[in-house]
Amino acid sequence: MHWRKTLLAALLATTLTFPLAQAADNQPINTITALPVADEQAAPAPTYQQNSLQNTRYGYVQGVKEEHALIWKGIPYGTARRWKAPTNPAPWQGVLEATHSGPIAIQGSVGKTKGVEDALNLDIYRPDTAETKLPVFYYIHGGNNQTSGADQVDFKQFAEKANVVVVSINHRLGAFGFNPLPALKHGTAEENSGNFAILDMVQALDWTRDNIESFGGNPANITISGFSSGGRDVMALLISPIAQGKFQKAISLSGGMTTSDTAWAQQIFADHFAPLVVADGLAKTEEEAHQWILQDTPEVRSYLTNLSPDRVAAAFGKAGIRMEKFPHLYTDGTVIAKDGFDTTTYNQVPLIMVTGTDEFSLFTQGDPYFAASIKDKTVFTDAKKHAEFAFAKTYGSRFYELFNAEASAVKMFDHYQDAPIYTMAIAYGSNPGLVGKEAAFTHGAVHGIWVPFLSGYQMYTVSSFPKGSFDNDGVRAATTKVQQYLGNFMRTGNPNGKGLVQWKAWTSANEGPSQLWVDADDKGAITYQTYGRKSYDDILKDMEADTSVTPEEKDILIHQVLNGRWFSEPIDEHFKKVKK
Repeated sequence: MHWRKTLLAALLATTLTFPLAQAADNQPINTITALPVADEQAAPAPTYQQNSLQNTRYGYVQGVKEEHALIWKGIPYGTARRWKAPTNPAPWQGVLEATHSGPIAIQGSVGKTKGVEDALNLDIYRPDTAETKLPVFYYIHGGNNQTSGADQVDFKQFAEKANVVVVSINHRLGAFGFNPLPALKHGTAEENSGNFAILDMVQALDWTRDNIESFGGNPANITISGFSSGGRDVMALLISPIAQGKFQKAISLSGGMTTSDTAWAQQIFADHFAPLVVADGLAKTEEEAHQWILQDTPEVRSYLTNLSPDRVAAAFGKAGIRMEKFPHLYTDGTVIAKDGFDTTTYNQVPLIMVTGTDEFSLFTQGDPYFAASIKDKTVFTDAKKHAEFAFAKTYGSRFYELFNAEASAVKMFDHYQDAPIYTMAIAYGSNPGLVGKEAAFTHGAVHGIWVPFLSGYQMYTVSSFPKGSFDNDGVRAATTKVQQYLGNFMRTGNPNGKGLVQWKAWTSANEGPSQLWVDADDKGAITYQTYGRKSYDDILKDMEADTSVTPEEKDILIHQVLNGRWFSEPIDEHFKKVKK
């Protein structure tokens, strides 16, 4: 971290220049000089030109123009060796082609892995205008911190309509992104946390701060955002000491509060690596291998660092929103607060939390208990399966919705007095007349329902709706309103504006304004402010009283389908089910 001290000498001695007269789209540009690599913000970033060719502190990048947006993809924001903290990328000569998605982080199952270990790159979208100092929407993709990538959502329409710069990042995933094993704890305090993916996110925030002016963004107005696991990562950044001061606002989309205890996570990681140790002849039984992998020795450290990437990537299967299947976000005290979300010290910035009203519907469909009946569609014709699915979807979604937004606001409110909290519930997807009878029953306002209302595109988790489900005047009007709310919020910390229903911030953990409700019919948007508080106890009472399924069926659904999920601790405790 000697850049500030050596800036002047570097400018005089090693400034890099590129003799480029015009961009690929034949628009004239000024001669731009690539600055030396920055470890921290100091000298101004190269000036933005309305063009698909821009300069950064590391070199030129050539993007593309699509519709009314300028887009750059796959720009390196760092580099990282296995289970080490990321460092700045190396500067490059000439022009870096940034016209296609960069490599995603390695992920997948045995024999089916894809991606690369060092995938620290990001995508940028902005309106094709000359305007500068635009708010920055910094996005962390979903996928349980195990799958997917920066190209999860197409942000070009959102960038144009909300008039913002979007940065969407790739980061390390799975056991590369989170690993708490003792043998790896021989680095810095940050590295010893095991939260390598969070270190990547902070590295990308630093890159954004230092380079976003090159794309017309305001480095002093960054809104961190994320979906699902990315939303949980956003919440974790709110309690991360090393992220303090690196962003000015936050939006968590279907996120909620999750952390893991390091010692507990180490036992689960040992379970998953033990079969590899046995297969490699270093232990005779998995019990012996489990104990061996927990040792803090050079032999274990060498073994782990020399495992092939595909074997590490495949060490954990998909977690199915169960922390026990892949524990991550460790409360180490350096990267994530030691007390987790019980901390009294939050990185307090204006915060929005968004949820769908049927968040568990896709997970109900994917659960082994329902997979066959979904595939052959007997869930619509078998009265027993129909009722069971409705029970699991309804109560799982009510718990998940509460977990994603309102319960988090209640928990943090008393220690979050210096900045406003807003919550939103999107309810579109349950009207058979708009999305069809089958989708209204099995889908509803699914996990990811925010995507078409923010991006303007029917994609990702809503792609399984019938064609045309989001092609109506109501959805278009609601999309405009959501984009306006979020654009306003990113500019001022207040989502409200002319022509919008007033969205009120939380005023109490116990009563007062709650969610902004967003829905649509075929003619227009439906938005209104809700009040009061829901509770887990209220949902548990409704579950107890529900007679739509038999007691035996209810027991199976509670203990096999709903158990052990992010949101299900109250269910597990109430019904005395040990998590699996």
